[in-house]
Amino acid sequence: MPLSYGIEFVPGNINVKQVVNYCKLAESKDIDFAWITNHYNNRHCYPTLAMIAANTDSIKMGPGIMNTFTDTPAAIASFMCTLNEISDGRAVLGIGPGDLSTLPKLAIGGAKPVARLKEGIEQIRKLCAGEEVKKTGAMEFFDYDGAKLTGVQLPGKKGIPVYVGAQGPKMLELAGEVGEGSLINASNPKDFEIAIPIIKAAEAAAGRKGHDVGAYTAVSIDKNEKKARNAAKIVAAFIAAGSPPPLLQRHGLDLNNVAKIKEALAAFDFRTVGGLVGDKEIEAFTIAGTPDVVQQKCEDLMKAGVTQVIFGSPLGPNMTDSIRLLGKII
Repeated sequence: MPLSYGIEFVPGNINVKQVVNYCKLAESKDIDFAWITNHYNNRHCYPTLAMIAANTDSIKMGPGIMNTFTDTPAAIASFMCTLNEISDGRAVLGIGPGDLSTLPKLAIGGAKPVARLKEGIEQIRKLCAGEEVKKTGAMEFFDYDGAKLTGVQLPGKKGIPVYVGAQGPKMLELAGEVGEGSLINASNPKDFEIAIPIIKAAEAAAGRKGHDVGAYTAVSIDKNEKKARNAAKIVAAFIAAGSPPPLLQRHGLDLNNVAKIKEALAAFDFRTVGGLVGDKEIEAFTIAGTPDVVQQKCEDLMKAGVTQVIFGSPLGPNMTDSIRLLGKII
């Protein structure tokens, strides 16, 4: 599968009109996908994606990512069909287990995420195919009883590609089993050397082909390497703070230092965070540097088996300049 490129935008620190303008710029630089994050405390990804669809011509777009705890499969199917219609067939669905750090804040338990997601994807696909989904007694979470989309334009035989947001082994297996692609929060080839064989084994067992392995990276690009790396520090800190010990050890990180980073983040002491985050954290969790460095790291990911590199936050010290620089390396 040829390498493609995506870009992520968070409609929290930038507004919808800015996101649309950045997507138009990304499209002009031959970036293939726009992924819009889904956080309840930010601007909603659904109207943001609709605006992107109405103001672009070729870039594919989708939520990065939805889940079946905060949104039902029926609601997601209806939205995706609507987005696909507005965009003339450019919609893609990023869907995952749900953010386990966010769900408790919304009084949601988050139980059985793999099983719930698998059922949700099955029902979304049936609804997008125009089926009337009847009760079977075989489903634990979404045993719909006569559900059918009747007032939307359906996407046709190809359907809407499903990209599964995956980290742990069980979710990576599910991605290979049911997904057209996967969205993996990682920026380092070491992580894909572990993840991709799990996906490929599940894909082969399911008799599927052509899985698009997406590296949902944290990128910071600038002509000035120091500026690029400094802009990546806070993102690297948050990723390190949320990573389990085995992942930290895989990248040779000091667990005591990561504990200090966690404490500083909890206290909103970003000056201290900046002093604690070093080259090891930046290398483990981000792609940061000059255009030549970023290009080489993208090539390294491709060699590891990645087929879509997604340029994620922070992008760099200046977002417009960063998108232009990214366009030059693809």
